[in-house]
Amino acid sequence: MNQKLMDLVEQSNLKEDKPQFEVGDTVDVHVRILEGEKERIQVFSGVVIAMSGSGTREMFTVRRIVAGEGVERKFAVHSPRIAKVEVTRSSYVRRAKLYFLRDRVGKATRLKERRTS
Repeated sequence: MNQKLMDLVEQSNLKEDKPQFEVGDTVDVHVRILEGEKERIQVFSGVVIAMSGSGTREMFTVRRIVAGEGVERKFAVHSPRIAKVEVTRSSYVRRAKLYFLRDRVGKATRLKERRTS
């Protein structure tokens, strides 16, 4: 009973056009940023290294390299702050979590590209 009630409440906050991507994909996440009273969109590009949760609590982690340092950022899939998620490249991976990429540098971070027909 309690879980059914929670699902009913969460249903109103879910996005109808949920972005379709998987772990290993290179994505551009368009995030709405508030600066004072102005709103702008900032793009965060990187590889999806993890996905977790379900329903409104569904999250994904994106990793990229900035000035030689690894930067990871977690996003909520159904957040109103996310304008859109574009998949720029799909990769073939055999893991659900790609935490091993944290230890790799340079060309070792490359993933095998998935061919789509």
